[in-house]
Amino acid sequence: MPPAAPSALKPTARDVLALPHVPALLAGTLIGRLPTAMAPLALLLAVRSTGGPVLLGAVLAALYGLASAVGQPLIGRLVDRTRLGLVSAIAASVAFVAFTLLAVTDLVAQPIAAAALAVLAGAATPPLEAGLRALWPRLVPDPGKQRVAYTLDSVSQEVVFVAGPLAATAMCQLVAPAAALWACGVIGALGTALVATRAPATWPPAGRREVHWSGPLRSRGLLLLLAAMACLGFNLGAFNVLALSLADRTGAGWLTGMLPAALSVGSLAGGIAYTRSPWTLPPQRQLLAAAAGYAVCFVPLLLATTPLTAIAFGVAPGLYLSPLLASAFFFCDRLAPEGTATEAAAWLIAVIGVGQAAGTAVAGHLAEGGTVPVATAAVFAAALAAAVLLPRTDLLVTNPNSSLETPA
Repeated sequence: MPPAAPSALKPTARDVLALPHVPALLAGTLIGRLPTAMAPLALLLAVRSTGGPVLLGAVLAALYGLASAVGQPLIGRLVDRTRLGLVSAIAASVAFVAFTLLAVTDLVAQPIAAAALAVLAGAATPPLEAGLRALWPRLVPDPGKQRVAYTLDSVSQEVVFVAGPLAATAMCQLVAPAAALWACGVIGALGTALVATRAPATWPPAGRREVHWSGPLRSRGLLLLLAAMACLGFNLGAFNVLALSLADRTGAGWLTGMLPAALSVGSLAGGIAYTRSPWTLPPQRQLLAAAAGYAVCFVPLLLATTPLTAIAFGVAPGLYLSPLLASAFFFCDRLAPEGTATEAAAWLIAVIGVGQAAGTAVAGHLAEGGTVPVATAAVFAAALAAAVLLPRTDLLVTNPNSSLETPA
């Protein structure tokens, strides 16, 4: 018998990208997700450009984010019962109309209308991220390649949150804030159109649609995973405030953007290393090891007193962030009851977003006491994410009724 090909023993990103539909769906999802990173900044800059209070811009941005977090599980349930392409196209159309109206509305003179439109745009966010993560086991049947696929997805998210704010800032400065808001609708529609035309028409499979009122939340293992990821979201929210607090304390304003960028750089590097060097631990242990490594690498940030040390310490936890997210979504699909894969992924995205909002709020209050309380909150939240998983890894087993199962 001839020896196995190297790619079969050690799958690479190239192996995954060579599979049917994968490049188009990954590209379409990346494009369609850009508005989630563009819209909050575009709303802030649109309000400021007309002399409005920063608080109004912050409220509009927060309403957009919270509406998206609430809307995603509901839209995800519709995807599980119908089709990803159909639901995403309808949602993108509604979001396009909402962003277009935001672009022509005086946000300062009509704050109530602006708030309603921001909520509508957020709630109608197309479920591209959750949809793709639910599709990975169908697009990539090989378990070894699935790990690479989930990691590619997690790494690409860093690109979204780097390119999105840059695109919004450039459009606001070179054209107008209204143009940036309208562009959110256009870009979201373009990405959604690409996904809608390339998503396999045979998924979800006929006769496998979930009707139970609780959806995926009746899975105890999934609830455990959601609790851990909410702690991770809290950590990320506190980390952003830590960057701002350190920038204020050290007089280095550039640190506000550079410290999150350092975490993203670490995440990109960690994701690439994870795809090239598979961990030999069992899947449950991989998830726990990534969570523990992330928490441990956050501890040195308690000692950061200068911009350079903060950036150096900020890269280290990022090395575990992509493996952690990839493992989390890998298990999310397996723990979801039959026919609820998209809604389960949407819940995971939602709890991270809600945790981020809570972490930002709590850390903002703690920032009055200096950087140490904020860093402590971030470290504690990261440790709690690992601690939640530690005693109950027995729940992180493949659901025997999971839609992952495919015939031999």
